[in-house]
Amino acid sequence: MKLYDAPWAPSPRRVRIFLAEKGIDIPREVIDLRSGEQLGDAYLRINPRGAVPALLLDGGEVLCESAAICRYFEALHPDPALFGSTPLEIGRIESWTRRIEGDGYAACVYVLRNTAPAFRDRAIPDAGLTIAQIPELAARGAIMWESFVEALDARLADRPWIAGERYSFADITALVTIDFARAAKLAAAEHLVNLHRWHRDASARASADA
Repeated sequence: MKLYDAPWAPSPRRVRIFLAEKGIDIPREVIDLRSGEQLGDAYLRINPRGAVPALLLDGGEVLCESAAICRYFEALHPDPALFGSTPLEIGRIESWTRRIEGDGYAACVYVLRNTAPAFRDRAIPDAGLTIAQIPELAARGAIMWESFVEALDARLADRPWIAGERYSFADITALVTIDFARAAKLAAAEHLVNLHRWHRDASARASADA
């Protein structure tokens, strides 16, 4: 088993934080995104989309999406239950994870991939596609972001973690998203005190440095 990783990319970081919370250590191979190693023939044989992370299993199968990789390890190592342990908790964590991905993370991707020169003609993270940048999508992403952080701040007004009393996969996803937003020059306004309190607590966990 081997995890194909990249130190500063958000999706691999989500897997590393998850594994750190679980206390799981597996071999890793770092893919150099700055040099374009993810677009080279060797890595494209692992993941034809040229995206990280990717988990190569002992039987030769490859899992390529960060949430799917975390789900796999949750099934192997159910404690602590980062995806929830009761039907309500599982549903709540799934609901917020999808909202964070669809509203927050997507907003960051819209802004970054449609403004950064490094992603010219690569506005979609798929090595097989040539997609021009669309400035209007960056503008949409900025609007989405403001709505997202306001909603997350409201959610955190009366609970320590996004899904309730326990740290979960939703918090991991949100931490990665909030930190990734810096690359897109997006931030949470100072008046969102609940969100900033949560971010300090999440960042103070040892797993945040994974």
